[in-house]
This record gives sequence, structure tokens and C-alpha cells, in this order.
Amino acid sequence: MNYLAHIFLSGTDAELQIGNFIGDFVKGSRMTHYPQNIRKGIILHRKIDEFTDAHPAVRETVALIKPEFGRYSAIIADMYFDYFLAINFKMYAHRSLHLFAFRFYLASLIHYRHLPARVKGFIFHFIGTNRLCKYASVSGLKNSLQIMEKHKTPAIQPDKAIQFLIENTNKLETQFHLFFPDLIEFVKQQTF
Repeated sequence: MNYLAHIFLSGTDAELQIGNFIGDFVKGSRMTHYPQNIRKGIILHRKIDEFTDAHPAVRETVALIKPEFGRYSAIIADMYFDYFLAINFKMYAHRSLHLFAFRFYLASLIHYRHLPARVKGFIFHFIGTNRLCKYASVSGLKNSLQIMEKHKTPAIQPDKAIQFLIENTNKLETQFHLFFPDLIEFVKQQTF
């Protein structure tokens, strides 16, 4: 899962959200440097990733994408799933994506001192471009893929990824809806 899903799955606890958001940027035992609830969020992030990678619907989605995108298939699947979460946000969250995003942006500023240096390097752009809400449109998703292509993974092909999404929307969205309720239930069962 990508940023939106990780934050959403953290519930309403701001520190848990921050930990889940920064999970990919905190390696190994470095999480001991964080407050308790942020550490819990980092642990939750890792558990979510493990569950996601093993889920049959996710594996089937990655297999569908793999002939086109090779080793980047899982990354693109994560981005597609954040798009489907964003366009169906009220169904899963029972609240507005805009309000949810605003609250997270505020929390990230309040907890700015706890963000890893790499996250501090992009958080103001992330907030200023309203990145979480951008997932709710194809053009916003394409923009996110372009940012990823420029700063992280040059082999990502945004135009091709969007074309694949358009051509396979029904299949991909069906897989998302098969997977995401299971993930929500898995997260509810987690204890720290």
C-alpha cells in the first residue's frame, strides 16, 4: 500500500498515522528513537506490508501488471490501490477525503521534528500539492507517478501506467475491493 492507505489504516491517532507514514524511511532498530505511538505506527506499517504482499488478490494484481512493468509491478499496484481508495474514500472512511487529508497535514506539521530527514525534504511539497487528495483523480495519480519517476524510480513510466489503469480499471478495482476489507480487518486485530 502507498501513503493514503497507510495513513487511513492508522485510525485517528496522529502519532500512529505519522509512524505508519514514515515506516519505509525508518530502518531496523532506528525506530527506538521515536515516541511510543510513532513506533507502533512504524510496526503497523511493516505488518501491513507483509499482509499485503501475501494476499491472493494483491498477488493476482501484481501478476496482471508484471508483463508490462516487470519489477516495478508491486509499486504500481500500490499506487493503483491508493487511487481506488481515494475514489471510494467515503465508502471506507465514512468521511471526506479532504478533511482527512487536512487533519493529517496538520499532524505532520505538529510532529515535524519526528520526521526523518528524507521526509522533511518533501513534506512541504506533499502538503502544498495536496498529494493525498490528488490520488482521487487519474491526472493526480499520473502526477504522483511523475514525481516518483523523477525523484525515486526513473524506470516508472507514468503514461504507460495510466493507460494500463484505464484499460484494466474494472479488473483492478475488483481486486482492490476483494483485498481492502481483509486488510482493514487484519489491522483491527493488531495489538502492540
